[in-house]
Amino acid sequence: MFGLSVFLGIDLTEDKKQYLKEMKEAGFTSVFTSLHIPEEDADQYMQRLTDLASLVKKWDMELIADISKGALEKLGISIHSASSLEKLKHIGLTGLRVDYGFTNQEIAFMSNSLDIALNASTITEKDVEELVQYGANFHKMTAMHNYYPRPETGLAKEVFQQKNVWLNEIGFTVASFVSGDEELRGPLFQHLPTLEDHRELHPLAAALESLKDCAVDAVYIGDPTISAVTLEQFKHYIQEDTILFHVEPINHSPYFERILGKHQNRWDPAKDVLRSADARFKEITEIEPHETSSRFRGAVTLDNNRYQRYMGETQVVVHELPADEKVNVVAQIKKEDLSLLDWCVAGSQFELKN
Repeated sequence: MFGLSVFLGIDLTEDKKQYLKEMKEAGFTSVFTSLHIPEEDADQYMQRLTDLASLVKKWDMELIADISKGALEKLGISIHSASSLEKLKHIGLTGLRVDYGFTNQEIAFMSNSLDIALNASTITEKDVEELVQYGANFHKMTAMHNYYPRPETGLAKEVFQQKNVWLNEIGFTVASFVSGDEELRGPLFQHLPTLEDHRELHPLAAALESLKDCAVDAVYIGDPTISAVTLEQFKHYIQEDTILFHVEPINHSPYFERILGKHQNRWDPAKDVLRSADARFKEITEIEPHETSSRFRGAVTLDNNRYQRYMGETQVVVHELPADEKVNVVAQIKKEDLSLLDWCVAGSQFELKN
């Protein structure tokens, strides 16, 4: 599952509404927001929350808000009253992400009215025991990690993995954040990832690492926006299970158009390259040697007639390889997309686009 973040420091603009609509159309199903701005006027903040909730509800998306006990009180919501909590559901809020300031007894009570996200990084066995004791509805509870605005404070992958495996074992679904790559959130403007190693990484590559290698079930974009190009890549992955790479021709290759389009990495994956499963079996004309240069990571190659029956084989280089007179270097994946290569595994579908 994929989600995005919308922050309520200012009113929802038409641009932000359009962005939210485009994310929904791409396949994003959940929205995260924060209610941790004490200097804001409570009435104004509630109006912004109501406006956002109305849009999210219209597009059949979930809305979860990071909240403190004090912020709830400023909004006139009592955590000890089911009818008061129902007000949040009525405006379209589906869940609360709770952290410091709430007791496990209060959290258990709220979980019988709203979906509740706990702090995935800090929850302990004792917390779980107490939540059971106080009658928490675990069907309405998830574990959500923080994002970390300050560089050098994000989590290490090993710790993240270990915690998530434990959380999965006791029945929690796990959510985390990856950076955006367009508008960043102030005051630091240093990205909002959960893992420190994801701070500058391509958002989709970070999301795929979280989902495929770190026992994560849901990934949210932490920063306010991603670029239109990155959004297109998420859309391809969510809707078509395809990793989209952007490529540029090498030395005006006459074979550039040939390598564009959809491919599938073979089910018996090679160590150093992605091998297009059916490229050699397409009807082809003679492929003459052209630009048989060194093959850097992300190079797209086409075997020429010197490779005899392999002529026409299309590959994407994962690990740098030397020049080979039998292999034409036709195109190069753009630098910003190279990290996606690590997640194009056996049988993965991928597309090369100019």
